[in-house]
Amino acid sequence: MEQNRENKLGTQPVPRLLASMAVPLIAANLITALYNVVDGIYVAKLSQAALTATTLAFPAQMIMHAMASGTACGVNSLLSRRLGARRFSEATAAAQHGLVLALMNYVVFLVLGLTLSAPFIGMFTDSDELLRMGATYTAICLAGSIGVFLTFTFNGLLQSTGHSGLCLIMQATGAAVNIILDPILILGRHGFPQMGIAGAAVATVISQCLSAVLGFIFNYAYNKDVRLDLKGFRFNKPILADIYRVGVPSMLMQSIGSLMDIGMNKILISVSDAAVSVFGIYFKVHSFVFMPVVGTAQGMVPIVGYNYGAKRPDRMKQALKLGVIVAVCIMAMGTAFFQLFPETILSWFSATEEVYAIGIPALRITSMPFVLAASCIVLGDALTGMGIGYVSAINSFLRQILVLLPLAYVLERFCGLDYVWYAFVASEVCSLSYTIMMFTRIWKKKVKPLEINTDP
Repeated sequence: MEQNRENKLGTQPVPRLLASMAVPLIAANLITALYNVVDGIYVAKLSQAALTATTLAFPAQMIMHAMASGTACGVNSLLSRRLGARRFSEATAAAQHGLVLALMNYVVFLVLGLTLSAPFIGMFTDSDELLRMGATYTAICLAGSIGVFLTFTFNGLLQSTGHSGLCLIMQATGAAVNIILDPILILGRHGFPQMGIAGAAVATVISQCLSAVLGFIFNYAYNKDVRLDLKGFRFNKPILADIYRVGVPSMLMQSIGSLMDIGMNKILISVSDAAVSVFGIYFKVHSFVFMPVVGTAQGMVPIVGYNYGAKRPDRMKQALKLGVIVAVCIMAMGTAFFQLFPETILSWFSATEEVYAIGIPALRITSMPFVLAASCIVLGDALTGMGIGYVSAINSFLRQILVLLPLAYVLERFCGLDYVWYAFVASEVCSLSYTIMMFTRIWKKKVKPLEINTDP
């Protein structure tokens, strides 16, 4: 088994290896993006206020996902590097720590969901309707989030050990169940009562828990590289430190995204509820473009991490080059779709005339820097695979907090709503400049010496 693992991650041709790792993740991420869009489509059938309420709740969900994916990212990176270095007992210990941390994190968000959902939504609005719907949706999603934490953990373990196809089955099954349950629970069909926005949250929780159950089964049955038996488990400080050296920057990066959402919601809701709805539509649909790129980068992470641990810079460079090319091509197609069909996108969400008027220019402007974002994602994840997570975190803070929010506020204040969206373009230009500078510096320091040492 160890030799098979070595053959796949250490010796299989990189193009075929990246395809085998990334394609299932791309498909899984697209399916996940699909059920987010379907969720929004059915919520919008209730009312524009319902769509606005879920948009206001989104930052809370992002914080939860940041904690789950950040921890899983740290475990993923450590596990890949330990397998590459053939330190198998430490790889198993990393997986066990990931499972325990997932359960602990869930308890935190269970308490937060039950106690702080209403105050959180109250930060944005005085509307009783928005407060009621937003608090209900947030409380259910956070209190039922055990599926989120376990799914991220099990998904990361499968990715790290080369079982990306099983990740696809996990996420595809959960997404399919969510898509089926959405109209049944939200609108009340097939004998079920109409639950409205609560139905959207319940459907999401059920699908996430199902994915988590499948993740446990797949790891137990097929993942022979790590053991999930927690008998006699004890926390190990060096392992925790290694996990969170990568995981904390990842959490901060995504939490910064939630702060950006909070800030944008505050800016936009001062203009109109329709502007918030447009922002929510943008984030739901742009995931169709970004998720394949994220899947490509996720597939690249264990390849880079394994071969960094195995001191194979040639394979690292091949994986990185292919990752950038694929990501840029995907983003180019996504940009074309947003530029040519903004009316079609908005029509999926039962758009009002006001939403059309705001949304058409917004979608066209915000899609302009997609190609720039592609390179940032791939280069940042390559560094994560090497165990260097702080660059992506700093980059996220620069892009979303130091550039995007202040510029959006100034543009709305002095130029009007139509100009707010140009802040997205400026922030991505700054982001790419910083990422290239840091990546070049770190590559020269960490990888170039390996090239010299491996030269014949």
